[in-house]
Amino acid sequence: MKKLSKNAAGVRYYLHGRKTPSVRQIADDLNISRSTVFRALKELETAGMLTRENRRRKHGGQTSNLYRTGDDKHV
Repeated sequence: MKKLSKNAAGVRYYLHGRKTPSVRQIADDLNISRSTVFRALKELETAGMLTRENRRRKHGGQTSNLYRTGDDKHV
């Protein structure tokens, strides 16, 4: 198994117990750029350690994604 980058490992750890933070919130809390968060999420998905579910508001607007990691109890 390929070793995760430092940022991907940090995002994975951050998401543990948090299901719906925005990319902006993740970036702000980890003090990294949003593009770095996007790359880390893609890396985690490619490694099979994360799934993302796009969510929409009742009237069609996009809201934050639902993230599920392999260590989630409700996966």
